[in-house]
Amino acid sequence: MTLFELSQLESKGEAAGGVGSQVSGDMPLAARMRPRGFAQFVGQEHLVGEGRVLRKCIEADRLPSMIFWGPPGSGKTTLAYVIASVTRAHFSPLSAVNAGVADLRRIVDEAKRRLKLSGQRTILFIDEIHRFNKAQQDVILPFVENGVVTLIGATTENPSFEVISALLSRCRVFTLNSLTDEEVRLIVERAMKDGEMGLGELKVELAEEASVHLVVMSNGDARVALNALEMAAQATLPEADGYRRLSLTTIEEALQHRALLYDRSGDQHYDLISALHKSLRGSDPDAALYWLGRMLEAGEDPLYVARRLVRFASEDVGMGDPQALMVAVAAQQAVHFVGMPECNLALAEVVTYLATAPKSNSLYEAYSRVQQDVERSRNEPVPLHLRNPATGLMRGLGYGKGYKYAHNHAGHFVEQQNLPASLQGKQYYFPSNQGYEKEVDARLKAWWGSDREKKG
Repeated sequence: MTLFELSQLESKGEAAGGVGSQVSGDMPLAARMRPRGFAQFVGQEHLVGEGRVLRKCIEADRLPSMIFWGPPGSGKTTLAYVIASVTRAHFSPLSAVNAGVADLRRIVDEAKRRLKLSGQRTILFIDEIHRFNKAQQDVILPFVENGVVTLIGATTENPSFEVISALLSRCRVFTLNSLTDEEVRLIVERAMKDGEMGLGELKVELAEEASVHLVVMSNGDARVALNALEMAAQATLPEADGYRRLSLTTIEEALQHRALLYDRSGDQHYDLISALHKSLRGSDPDAALYWLGRMLEAGEDPLYVARRLVRFASEDVGMGDPQALMVAVAAQQAVHFVGMPECNLALAEVVTYLATAPKSNSLYEAYSRVQQDVERSRNEPVPLHLRNPATGLMRGLGYGKGYKYAHNHAGHFVEQQNLPASLQGKQYYFPSNQGYEKEVDARLKAWWGSDREKKG
C-alpha cells in the first residue's frame, strides 16, 4: 500500500493517523518492521537521541515545519510515522510520486475545516518532496506560512536545489546519516526475532559470513537489508528441525549486487566527481581509482568522466606534463570507441597517469588573468606590425611594417612587442618548477631574461 493510498483511507475516516492498523502480512518486511515509537527507532542519535532538541519538540508535540534530508533507507519516512504515533495533530501523508495539486488542495481544505471546528492541527507529510515541481510546492507555501498545516518533507536530494527557497526558508532542515553497519545489524536481528511483524515464525538463522555480507552490502540502507533478508528466507526451505538457515550464497543471490549509493543527477554525482578530481590533484592514484570505480560501477556515463579528466589534464597538470592532455583525449576516444565495460581500463589508465603526473595550475591561473584583463580593459587594436598585410591597401596603411621574422634571427628568437601598447610588459604565465615546466621556465628566461615583464 502506497503512502497516497494511506492518505485516501485517512480522508475516509479509515485511518487515525498512526501506522499500526495499516500493517499487514502482505507488506514487505521493511514496511512491516517500521518502528511505531522511539523505543524501536534505530539510528540518527544526533537528531532524536535522548535530550536532543528535535526529540524534545516531537515529544512535546510542538513541531515546526521541517524537511528530512538523507540517503535511502536512513529512516526519513519512519521518523515521520513515529511523529504520527505520538502527535495529537492529524497526520495526512502523501507521496509526491503519485499525488498532485488536487490532493494538496483537498488536504489543505480539510485542515482548514479541522482547525476551525475542533482546533486540531494538521501535519502534512510529503514523501519524496523533491518530485514536486515549483507550482506544486507553491500551492502549500501560504498554508505552511500561516500555520494551517505543519509540513514534514522527506527527500534524498539536496533541499537547497530541489525545494523552492520560499518554502525552504519556512522549514528546518534535518540531515539524516546513512545507518552504520552495527545499526543495520541490529535492525536485521530484530526482524529475525520478531514473531508478529518479522520473520520470527520462520525460524531464520543467518550464518556469520552471510550476516556480514548482508550488512556490508546494504550500504547503510535498512530497507535493502530487510528486503534481501526476506527474499532469502522465503527462498530457503526449513530443515528437519524447522529452522531456515541462510547461507552466504543465498544472501548473495538475494542481493544480486551492492546497493550502490549513487544518483547520476543528484548530490552523489557531484560529490563523487569532486572526490575523484581532488584525489587526482592530491596525487593519490589509489583513491582516484576507487572513486572512479564507484562512479562507473554505479552506472555513470563514462563519457562524462572522460570529459572531466580531459579538463583536469589541462587545469591541474597543464604544462607540468603536456603529454597528459593527449593521454586524456586518447582515453576519451577509447571510451567512445569501445564503450562500457571494456573502456573502464582506459579510464583507469588515464586516472593513474594523471594522479602520478607532476602538477601545475600555471595555465589555469594565466588564463584567469587574461580573462580579467579582457573583461576589465578596453579591447585594444592589434599592433600594426602584427597585422596581416593581405592587400596593397593594408600594406599602405602600415600593416606588418616593422615585423621581425623570428626565423631570420639567431636561435629563431627576437624580442619585439606582441601585446597592445596599454598592456606592454604584462606577464600572465608564470611557470612552476614542476616536471616539464622547469624546462619551459629555463627557455623563457633564456629568451626574455629573468624579468619577463621588461620584454619588448
